[in-house]
Amino acid sequence: MGSTSVGPQADTPKQAVPTNSIISAMLRTSKQVSDLIFSPGRPPQVEVSGLLLPVEMKELRTLSAEDTARIAADLLGSNMAAARKLREEGSCDVSYSLPPLARFRVNIFTQRGSCAIVMRVIPSTVPNFDTFNLPPPLRDLCELKNGIVLVTGPTGSGKSSTLAAVVDKINQEKAYHIVTIEDPIEFLYQHKKATIHQRELHSDTPSFALALRAALRQAPKVILVGEMRDRETTEIALEASETGHLVFSTLHTVDASKTVERVLGMFPLSEQHIIRLRFSKAFRYIVSQRLMPRKDGSGRVAGIEILKSTMRTREYIEKGESEGKSLVDAMRDGNMDGMQDYDSVIERMIRDNTIDMETGLAYASNPGNLRLQLSDLLEEQAAAARKAAKSSPTPTPPRAPARPGQAAAPAASSTAGAGTPAPTARPALAAPAASAIGSGSAARPAAPGASPATKPTPAPAASGPTKVGEFELEHY
Repeated sequence: MGSTSVGPQADTPKQAVPTNSIISAMLRTSKQVSDLIFSPGRPPQVEVSGLLLPVEMKELRTLSAEDTARIAADLLGSNMAAARKLREEGSCDVSYSLPPLARFRVNIFTQRGSCAIVMRVIPSTVPNFDTFNLPPPLRDLCELKNGIVLVTGPTGSGKSSTLAAVVDKINQEKAYHIVTIEDPIEFLYQHKKATIHQRELHSDTPSFALALRAALRQAPKVILVGEMRDRETTEIALEASETGHLVFSTLHTVDASKTVERVLGMFPLSEQHIIRLRFSKAFRYIVSQRLMPRKDGSGRVAGIEILKSTMRTREYIEKGESEGKSLVDAMRDGNMDGMQDYDSVIERMIRDNTIDMETGLAYASNPGNLRLQLSDLLEEQAAAARKAAKSSPTPTPPRAPARPGQAAAPAASSTAGAGTPAPTARPALAAPAASAIGSGSAARPAAPGASPATKPTPAPAASGPTKVGEFELEHY
């Protein structure tokens, strides 16, 4: 006779949810998803307007280390170079496409011995100037013939989208040869009036520097470098801009001044003087941007700072900034040249009710100066608050309970200090000779018929009110 098992049965293996199904479900949570995040011990998450939101999935409530490793393997596919880099260096960048929904720039990295994944959503259509409401002065970038243009900002501030809008406009209007070097390829350009070749790091070229040096022999008019990460890439980009090419690139810096410092900091101190001179002559624009949440909660808006190459700005870069001779001063005074500084842009957004006051001050380069510029608006808000406070009804203080055998006391005077006991009614004095009202008060004259030898006796001082006629007056 065979034995019968009584204990718990072995669990059947849980069927894995396909990676594309997970990604599709995450994209459906909102039209404003910017990133997908996979982390062991957490549910799949999406970033919307700068905030992480969990995605509820019945089949996958929490990701395990095995889940993230499987998803990473699906994203890597047959890209052996990226897989080797992940094993040797702990992270790698790849691109991934899920037609017809979206494309992604993917970073896979290891943490605590397991895989984590961040996928940046790339729109399927190339953005244009109208899509992002870019400032009109940026249209002049498409008319440049040579030099270097840097678009800077923190991670996720829209640098790639701004550059894509510029390149697409050149593609529509100029019969140029354009070469892009990206890690990985983000926006896919179609040949229009221009011819565009896109090269991806690790699959088409081992490094930015090698691809950039090779591009000098490929007769391009425009070169887009995904990021100037090191000294060699920066050196070749400067060389390309000096030899008649128009070079676009990005840096992770917050404003124009920090961008100049970063470029100089890539070189030894002994070379920084000559790099200052070369960069001051080669740069055409430095465009810095930050994304800020809108006041109405409908998403984020870009605040864009624009520094243009003029005689004044070239001098400040070459000789260094000083008191009264800073790049911010030049941008603030350069409205006619198409320049604008961050704080002026933020001030305009606050006055237009695009962003609120707290957000603007938090993102400002100099919150103290911005607060001074907005002093009239702050005063208006304070006056409105005072008016609203006056119009609201004032609560009446409760009456003190009467003691046994006494009449109910009237409400305490509004002039009495906090914590003053309620006044107690006193019996009226019969024909008082005088009553002192407050310290230093003159005594009343004696009643007619009184003996002249009799002096009026002042009433004894009391801490409570004294009843005179029908009124009660407090001694202070």
